[in-house]
Amino acid sequence: MTTYEVEAIATVVGGHTRVQDDYQGGVESVIRFNEAYPLETLQGIEAFSHLTVTWRFHQARPEDVQLHARSPRGNPKWPATGTFVHRNHRRPNQLAISYPRLLGVDGRDLAVTDLDAVDGTPILDVAPYFEQLGPRGPIRQPVWPGEMLATYWEDAAGRPEC
Repeated sequence: MTTYEVEAIATVVGGHTRVQDDYQGGVESVIRFNEAYPLETLQGIEAFSHLTVTWRFHQARPEDVQLHARSPRGNPKWPATGTFVHRNHRRPNQLAISYPRLLGVDGRDLAVTDLDAVDGTPILDVAPYFEQLGPRGPIRQPVWPGEMLATYWEDAAGRPEC
């Protein structure tokens, strides 16, 4: 297999302090770019409402990867699906993509909300979200993702105590 070396361009500062499945909404954090990048690399980004952010599940371990079919979140009422049908840290490269809302820009700091990464997460790439590059045509998916993610974007302040 071909391998690639990728360096983090930024880090998540603040926001979520622990990994959780649901109640991701309403939490503000900062995507802080490394000083190696000139300020002009962000010029014009404030004109966009949302970003496309690629990040790494940095708290995951290589042994977390699961290359087999399993029920999402271990719930037997949902069908067993393969590794590449899940969107979690059990995937081989342990990468995620999120679409947070951009609240503001201060130098190399991008203030965002609804970024479902935790404090300290390495950011591999940031781009503005272009509506024209979103999905084309009708969206199709089975019922289980809607059931599983029913409370995913609920406000974190309403999270029940565990």
